[in-house]
Amino acid sequence: MTPELQGIGMTSRRTRTRMIQRLREAGIGDDQVLAIMAEVPRHIFLDEALSHRAYEDTSLPIGHSQTLSQPYIVAKMTEVLMRHKPRSVLELGTGSGYQTAILARLVAEVYSVERIKALQDRARERLRTLGLRNVRLRHADGGIGWADQGPFDAIMVTAAPRELPRDLMMQLGQGGVLIAPVGEHEQVLVQAVRRGDDFDIKEIEPVRFVPLLAGVVR
Repeated sequence: MTPELQGIGMTSRRTRTRMIQRLREAGIGDDQVLAIMAEVPRHIFLDEALSHRAYEDTSLPIGHSQTLSQPYIVAKMTEVLMRHKPRSVLELGTGSGYQTAILARLVAEVYSVERIKALQDRARERLRTLGLRNVRLRHADGGIGWADQGPFDAIMVTAAPRELPRDLMMQLGQGGVLIAPVGEHEQVLVQAVRRGDDFDIKEIEPVRFVPLLAGVVR
């Protein structure tokens, strides 16, 4: 057993249980999402110096001016996405790989794009440690998506564009859903469901994410 997985045993089950209780109290009701979040060891997606804070309901830095989203946001975005029962999901912004790991336990195929190579490399190792084989990673500008692997049943954007990215939305299959934080100074979590060449748009709640940036970092 790897040191990371041995760390699961050292992590207080009580602490993880409290995290799930807080999520329920905050309105997360999808039992499958909660069960997966109770199982996936969030602490291995952080540097060791921050791992003791892994189960707090707060975002935490992962380097390169990026963050690991707070558990509530991970749960909320995942819950909204799973209502549409997707089989294939495109994630834009692999980051630490934590959200990727949650999705990989819930759907058949995950395609995840990350613009910062160092983050992608670390995420790849963590996903391999957990034995997740249904994830494909790409080092690229997340804003362009991954069109040649689409259409996707769902797209999750984990950084905030200024407005809904229509080019990405067109990579959805019919009835597919995009979940994204949208906005610059004030952001809102948005759901967009494809209906032909149009989209049903629904605002969910205010959020705060790092901006979606163009280009790649090697």
